[in-house]
Amino acid sequence: MLHRARPTPPPTTGPTTAPTTPESDPADSPEALRGAIVSLNRFVNASAGRLPVPAVVAARRITDVLAEVLDTSEARPLDVYAVMSVRSMVGDYLPTTLRSFLAVETSLIEAARPSGRSPLDSLGAQLASLESAALGVLAAVQQQDVDALMTQGSFLSTKFSRSDLDL
Repeated sequence: MLHRARPTPPPTTGPTTAPTTPESDPADSPEALRGAIVSLNRFVNASAGRLPVPAVVAARRITDVLAEVLDTSEARPLDVYAVMSVRSMVGDYLPTTLRSFLAVETSLIEAARPSGRSPLDSLGAQLASLESAALGVLAAVQQQDVDALMTQGSFLSTKFSRSDLDL
């Protein structure tokens, strides 16, 4: 699944604008996080010749899932958990995993360590963990969207249904 960048809609005013707080960090905005994903994808692409093909594919799957998480912010603001998860994965966990692998001497990539795993095995396991975590964040924000829709439906039903007290 490839993520295509969507044009940023013009800012809105009025009640649909998400409230900002003094402690809001501009680096946590969906736009900034999308920019971080673009930068990370550039790093993955630039490193593709030194990374195993499955690792490149896995890294791009992870960034695609994280972009999907950010896409949900078009309907409603992301919660703190989602923002921190995306920020950590894009800014630390995924690039650290890839850079750590790239730092390993080529002759040692497939050599088993005392744990019985090679750096190549470890890279695959770390990428699988990150993908699982990213999919978990996506599932959580999608469930919140479902919950929000159900809550709105209950509200509307209560608000507009006739009551026995109506005259």
